[in-house]
Amino acid sequence: MKKHRAFLKWAGGKYSLVEDIKRHLPPARKLVEPFVGAGSVFLNTDYEHYLLADINPDLINLYNIIKQEPERYIEDVRRLFTPEYNTKAAYLSIREEFNNSTDPYQRSIYFLYLNRHGFNGLCRYNKKGGFNVPFGSYKKPYFPEAEMYYFSEKAKRATFVCEGYSQTFSRARKGSVIYCDPPYAPLSTTANFTSYSGNGFSLDDQATLADVAEKAATERDIPVLISNHDTPLTRRLYTGADLSVVRVKRTISRNGGGRNKVDELLALFKTAAETDNK
Repeated sequence: MKKHRAFLKWAGGKYSLVEDIKRHLPPARKLVEPFVGAGSVFLNTDYEHYLLADINPDLINLYNIIKQEPERYIEDVRRLFTPEYNTKAAYLSIREEFNNSTDPYQRSIYFLYLNRHGFNGLCRYNKKGGFNVPFGSYKKPYFPEAEMYYFSEKAKRATFVCEGYSQTFSRARKGSVIYCDPPYAPLSTTANFTSYSGNGFSLDDQATLADVAEKAATERDIPVLISNHDTPLTRRLYTGADLSVVRVKRTISRNGGGRNKVDELLALFKTAAETDNK
């Protein structure tokens, strides 16, 4: 099966881990993702149905627009991928327009432009909800036309919703499998990366997610796979799960020299029936 790239650049995207994740996902009719991000797992798996959620309204709005009217969207956004818009002044001007706009379609156009022209595929908002990623200074930002058309075609099998993870868990039914790619737990207490959704994902959230995942598997027969950093904290949180370790190259550090490999944990919370069949 050919691997498909997401059309968004995404810090912490799962493209390089897709094969490992697929190996650990139990068979099901439907894949539920409470933290869909750029959608690499969705794009590279083959389920009958998908329920894809994220707490970022700009992301879900963009996905629904590309699902419904790909031709119109691609033609409109293409106009911003020209040399005249690839300058710091143009970027800051569009970023400001994006932050002042309440029109969903206009925001979706600007969102892709900011994603491809901003620094390192980051998606970050300040406390007032303003997008604040700096200009990326790329020679020629890539226009992901083929990737958008593929996404739109695959999206016919998907429902996109903007909501928190606990709501998405409560929608899942038996016959589904849930894959969670939450904002990662810090590698150390100093590594408190500013939150991407604007409201943070605290250590309490990490613990609650682990708890909700274990209950979904043991009480509702829905297996859950979670990826996270391999740290003493995450191992403690996922005590009830089957743990597998994957080595992966991180690309978010500011200087290339800091991009070394960090162990990644895949924690599978199995259903009672799966545990009995060990």
